[in-house]
Amino acid sequence: MGSYVLGFEEIGQAQVALCGGKGAHLGELSRIEGIRVPAGFCVTTEAFRRVVRDASSIGERLDRLARLGPDDREAIRARSAEIRQAIEEMIVPDDVATEIMGRLDDRTAYAVRSSATAEDLPWASFAGQQDTYLNVAGPDAVLRHVSRCWASLFTERAVIYRQRNGFHHREVHMAVVVQEMVFPHAAGVLFTADPATSDRTVSCVEASFGLGEALVSGRVNADVYRVRDGGVVTRAVAAKKLAIEAVPDGGTREQAIDPAQQEQPALTDAQVVRLAQLGRRIEAHFGRPQDIEWCLADGGFQFVQSRPITTLFPVPEAVDEQNRVYVSVGHQQMMTDAMRPLGLSVWQLTTPRPMAEAGGRLFVDVTGILTAPASRTAFLDVAGKSDPLMGDALRTVLERDGFLPPAPAGQAAPPIPGAEPATIDTDPDVVTELIGDAETSVAALKREIRAKSGVELLDFVLADFPELRRILFDARSNQVIVAGMQATRWLNEKLREWLGEKNAADTLTLSAPHNVTAEMGLELLDVADVIRPHPEVVAFLQEVQGDDFLDEMAGLDGGPQARDAIRHYLGKYGMRCVGEIDITRPRWSEYPSTLLPLILTNVANFEQGAGERRFEQGRKTAEDKEEELLERLRALPGGDGKAGETKRMIDRVRTFAGYREYPKYFMISRYFVYKQALLEEAERLAGTGVLADREDIFFLTLRELRDVIRTNEADDELIRRRRDDFRSYQALTPPRVLTSDGETITGSYRRDDLPDGALVGLPVSSGTVEGRARVVLDMAEAEIEPGDILVTAYTDPSWSPLFVAIAGLVTEVGGLMTHGAVVAREYGLPTVVGLEHATRLIQDGQRIRVNGTDGYVEILPTT
Repeated sequence: MGSYVLGFEEIGQAQVALCGGKGAHLGELSRIEGIRVPAGFCVTTEAFRRVVRDASSIGERLDRLARLGPDDREAIRARSAEIRQAIEEMIVPDDVATEIMGRLDDRTAYAVRSSATAEDLPWASFAGQQDTYLNVAGPDAVLRHVSRCWASLFTERAVIYRQRNGFHHREVHMAVVVQEMVFPHAAGVLFTADPATSDRTVSCVEASFGLGEALVSGRVNADVYRVRDGGVVTRAVAAKKLAIEAVPDGGTREQAIDPAQQEQPALTDAQVVRLAQLGRRIEAHFGRPQDIEWCLADGGFQFVQSRPITTLFPVPEAVDEQNRVYVSVGHQQMMTDAMRPLGLSVWQLTTPRPMAEAGGRLFVDVTGILTAPASRTAFLDVAGKSDPLMGDALRTVLERDGFLPPAPAGQAAPPIPGAEPATIDTDPDVVTELIGDAETSVAALKREIRAKSGVELLDFVLADFPELRRILFDARSNQVIVAGMQATRWLNEKLREWLGEKNAADTLTLSAPHNVTAEMGLELLDVADVIRPHPEVVAFLQEVQGDDFLDEMAGLDGGPQARDAIRHYLGKYGMRCVGEIDITRPRWSEYPSTLLPLILTNVANFEQGAGERRFEQGRKTAEDKEEELLERLRALPGGDGKAGETKRMIDRVRTFAGYREYPKYFMISRYFVYKQALLEEAERLAGTGVLADREDIFFLTLRELRDVIRTNEADDELIRRRRDDFRSYQALTPPRVLTSDGETITGSYRRDDLPDGALVGLPVSSGTVEGRARVVLDMAEAEIEPGDILVTAYTDPSWSPLFVAIAGLVTEVGGLMTHGAVVAREYGLPTVVGLEHATRLIQDGQRIRVNGTDGYVEILPTT
């Protein structure tokens, strides 16, 4: 036989390019001892390539199809239909047909199934994108259905899916699996990890009568069983009103199930446990949790597919056999996106606390904190106040008897940042001294790094991290931050107790001094002031396409002034960007056009001097609120003492609250200095052929990069694999709390004091506002008008320039003292954070009401 047809015994999981994802996995599945796979073979991608090559018009049609965007639905529908028709009408070449026919038995029915090369990938499953045909009887019918499977590579849904996931149509090929048909009593799906919770210790079985197609297509509810430690722990038997059965002459049909049988379980508990055991054997062979399609026929299980479960969040590498609990770093840093290896390694060198990596994110192992009663109480208190969902998730873990071991005798309780009262004096000079010290340190770094290159540069960068940590974790700096946070909590608690005021500190901290992130947004208003009087400059900026526009402004009326204003802004804030804790992310200075939509929005919607007026208005509102509160306090019993104590806390919060943003600003400033120097070195490596591209360094750790520079050799396969891993990680949503079993725990707010239909979150900036929701996932694509309410996944400091134009803010991630919350309070924006799935629950353009005092959002009826 030639290469057009291969039996399962000739196929392994490495042959995806030849047999597609389904075919390669089936071949590998058939090799596992004790696992029954219906006999079959694969018509390889060589046959598909032969057919496409013989049809000269198909290549031209593919190129025309590739030029369409995923939203060109009508054109895609028409052109993909033409390609399908052309393939289906082609006669299968004689030599290909001969190979296929030689594998067939006239007396046997077959399942004919598509198997694309871009299928069952970690970052793109392509589930349901191509076609399957069941109970195909007769050799001629098999050949027709092989052609239909080839053609199904160009269904409208498959074409759009490829376009949205970055696959070129010429790069994806189709194999076809032909398997002996099984006529099962029951069929379904087995997940070797719980798809709802990601718990790797739980298997989930879905089962129904007849062929599994009824379940997979969603036409029938399945019985659902969960298995742990060799026993069924939960079962839900569904009313199964129909099954899909094979028709004697070929094909399938829906068959009504007798009412007396509809609520009978499709499997016995013993069968469920046996199926889960076989699933564990399959999982062990493939080395990761599997999504398995199975059939029960003649009293035994047969398996017709196994693919990796692509939606599970990875588990940190185990350090021992003990159960462990991890909390997300990204949820605290307001950056839950996946990070590349260079970014992860730089962050690991930045923090003094060991962190575990999983799914391109970082997690802190808090097992030791939770097992020690003293630290557990303090930690839950701090976590619960900052992020109630995280606090509730941790309590959920603690309620499970025996999951965490007791603390070893004599174990000291780890310190909890923010739990001990700050003892620093309320002294503005402390803040200015800390800022001056950090500015001097960054300036020295910029001077000294200029002369470094090669291995010396990497050694210099690695040796600089102690200085970075000295600035970032300075004891006085930490005292200032904690003092501001504790004063905020004191004011909110006491003024609510004494005066019934909710979240009074939100108003008292308006326009607090030394908030570099809030100043960043106001200073972009100042840039707009320079540009606004010059229509020629405005018109030019509206048409800018690339990032080399600054030098082109010199000949415009007002161009030099506008150019200098933008450059000055970039000189101060150009190291910032979305996801800035990842050193590999593109900075504003690298792509200054990123700022143009924000600048042009400010030009169009604000008057001259808006930045200064806004700051002064906030300061005046805070002063007026202070006077009002103190006057009301003095009228209470013991009022003079209460007013005096409150005045001291107001002074404290206004002195210290703004500084909260500075340590991160200096950290990001340092990161950008490192990055610029490292990219220069990467340019040299790419120029000499050591690297294919300078950004390959993003997929190496700092120390690995040092070895590449030292040896002038790079592991291209390692870089490629890490690119693929990163791509798969991007599709995952990290949990707030993760256990060593792989279980992701979300937590809940446990509130019953909300209006009907309200979406609950955490209140972090007081006030109520109604407006149009603008759901924005990419800041560069934000089209904001004054009065809009921004709804997004998270906002790190780079989003702050957008805050000057909005009326309110809703995010999926966040806590009381995260950056977005601090700046929202500075600007007086009613804000709710930690609203799970906000960008899906709220639609762009809907009118919503944000209650930033009580922490909920209402979707308003359309008028």
